[in-house]
Amino acid sequence: MRFIATLALGACAISAQAPKRTITDAEVKKVHRSALVLDTHNDVTSRTVTGFDIGKASSEGHTDLIRYRAGGFGAQFFAVFVAANYVEGNRSAHRAMDMIDTVKYDIAGKHPNDFEMAYTAADIVRIHKKGKIASLMGIEGGHAIEDSLRLLRDFYALGIRYMTLTHSNTNNWAGSSGDIDGRTKGLTDFGKDVVREMNRLGMMVDISHVSDKTFWDALEVSSAPLLASHSSCRAISNIPRNMTDEMIIALARKGGVVQVNFGCEFLSQKSADTSAFGNPAVRAKITEAMKEFKGTLAERRAKMREVSRSMGVKTVPATLADAVAHIDHIVKIAGIDAVGIGADYDGVDCVPEGLDDVSKMPNLTRALLEKGYTAKDIRKLYGENLLRVMRNVEKARK
Repeated sequence: MRFIATLALGACAISAQAPKRTITDAEVKKVHRSALVLDTHNDVTSRTVTGFDIGKASSEGHTDLIRYRAGGFGAQFFAVFVAANYVEGNRSAHRAMDMIDTVKYDIAGKHPNDFEMAYTAADIVRIHKKGKIASLMGIEGGHAIEDSLRLLRDFYALGIRYMTLTHSNTNNWAGSSGDIDGRTKGLTDFGKDVVREMNRLGMMVDISHVSDKTFWDALEVSSAPLLASHSSCRAISNIPRNMTDEMIIALARKGGVVQVNFGCEFLSQKSADTSAFGNPAVRAKITEAMKEFKGTLAERRAKMREVSRSMGVKTVPATLADAVAHIDHIVKIAGIDAVGIGADYDGVDCVPEGLDDVSKMPNLTRALLEKGYTAKDIRKLYGENLLRVMRNVEKARK
């Protein structure tokens, strides 16, 4: 029987509970600059693949180079997102190739003075020291491999360094948290082979979006630490996409890390209750509307917003304090080594006030310092924890 037990947290737990104190701008800048700010999930690729120039300032979306620089970013995992509709006609792998190309060509290729492709933890550190943003790729949606280990190996060779086993759709070998039937399904025998092959290659196994059973199956099968690239805490916001305390602790014990998602519904129960995550009527109507809808990610999201507005529903925004609360919770139950940032910018419609886009990361630094987190703590959660996981996955290669 699995059980929940609080891990020994050492001095960090004490520092995280210290009274709020006044923090100067100079202190924020010093601590922020000392960290390698590494985010494990950004969906701006769904915009660059249709022509958006990340190098120019934009008033739309959450991401561009100017805002990246203001946010002090050192590394970014860009989402190679493959929507479920690409399964029809076996177009998933083709879409994944388009998304890989937009990272290599439209982002790193067009802006070589600012972005550089990275494939290892050592690459990330080296590129950051050069003053560039290390650019990495993670597939979002295991259906992208079209049930082929050969394609999985090809994607690794092209630079994919994590794969989210499912997206919101259950695929042929792994259950998803995104559909009711899928929540009771775990990994098939082939799904377990996928995890083993990812271990052999040195590709991180990402359990964001998966069903609880798929999570436990992956944890049991994997010989390397797991990654939750963009998930938060179910104890605070009770949605299927978030992780239970038991899951967070088990992942941490195996050396993994939970990268906190900044989507409002992930952070706040009030937000979740006023969105499709927590409002069954809205979710049902959106699901029905999207069945036959074709279009880009931006067009699909616009359609979903239109449906919500037609029902008079508007998501209540989350706050910066809500994001800190999730970091606090993970630290309390699993330790400072178990937490990171996977903001999901440009992948969610609603983000917290104070974390409006990638430029606002110094606001989080200030809030964490006010809560009593040390510069060492912040460096761990901003990048060092993920680098540790990545190095251990690299070492576990067979």
